[in-house]
Amino acid sequence: MKKLLCLLCALMLTFSLSPVSAESATRTFTDSLGREVTLPAQIERIAVTGSIGKITLFAIAPDLMVGLPEPWDDIEKAYIDEKYHDMHTLGQLYGGKGGLNLEELLMADPQVVIDIGDSKEGVAEDMDSLTQQTGLPWVHIEAQIDTLDETYTLLGELLGREEQGKKLADYCKNTYNSLISLMDGTEKANVLYILGDKGLNVLAANSYHSTIIDLMANNLAVVDNPLSKGTGNEVDMEQILLWNPDVILFAPDSIYDTVQEDPIWQSLSAIQTGRYYKVPLGPFNWMGMPPAAQRLLGMMWMGSLLYPEAVEYDLYEAVSEYYQLFYHKELTPEQYNELTKASLPQ
Repeated sequence: MKKLLCLLCALMLTFSLSPVSAESATRTFTDSLGREVTLPAQIERIAVTGSIGKITLFAIAPDLMVGLPEPWDDIEKAYIDEKYHDMHTLGQLYGGKGGLNLEELLMADPQVVIDIGDSKEGVAEDMDSLTQQTGLPWVHIEAQIDTLDETYTLLGELLGREEQGKKLADYCKNTYNSLISLMDGTEKANVLYILGDKGLNVLAANSYHSTIIDLMANNLAVVDNPLSKGTGNEVDMEQILLWNPDVILFAPDSIYDTVQEDPIWQSLSAIQTGRYYKVPLGPFNWMGMPPAAQRLLGMMWMGSLLYPEAVEYDLYEAVSEYYQLFYHKELTPEQYNELTKASLPQ
């Protein structure tokens, strides 16, 4: 009953704010699923359904966001303007630490709810059901590392931010293509990405979260059933010793700080040669946790780390440009040095 009352209130508010001419006040938008959705002609308030959406939409329209799937944490706040720190928490539609709170969503009064990410099976049905349930238009925008230009072009059209959308789209396309070109004819390094508080999880090759590792390196973590989740596949130390990678990339919350003192880990070539590094974290994990546009940072970092003789960009300058474009924040040399102090050869 409470949900129904909230729905009725939201619908009444929508009607009370609508201009007299319905034709001039609405337009039709086609989302990534091919769904035709009726939207207000001018979008001024948006809600997002998850972490990928938070990162993606913050780049193009932070001023339109009426809430966040989860609050900024302290690391994220260091790179986000203070005026965006205190926003409503709406919860997440898929996964996450807290489920989507429809009551909070309706109280935040968005004109459209935007879901961004993988167009997996069942998403269209979810969008249609939630549109019917809340009385709000829900749209889904596909976001993959190789088509981020299409993501931002579509968001520019959706939000009336065509100029900013094009700027971000061009950046994503040019950066991705240049990094893929870098790998043409380059012998890939043998790499493992290790996660978990025991260091016994890996991002397996050909899994959803391993995309940029597979593109930029020879991902040794070949397993029978790659799991497409952020925690990766659990393995044992014997398997890691058998893989014996040339380079190990440790997740920010894994065991990077202790492996040098561990006799078992010391038997690995990467530890013996000092070719093990911590993935930069700030405001988000550069390797894609969650898997949003910051994976371009991960690709640039891996290019500079693994193939320094082949890259033609200065990593600090490249990273600074990204932070300005996507986080609307200048990255100071001090912040960059802190981000990369365990991530590059010393």
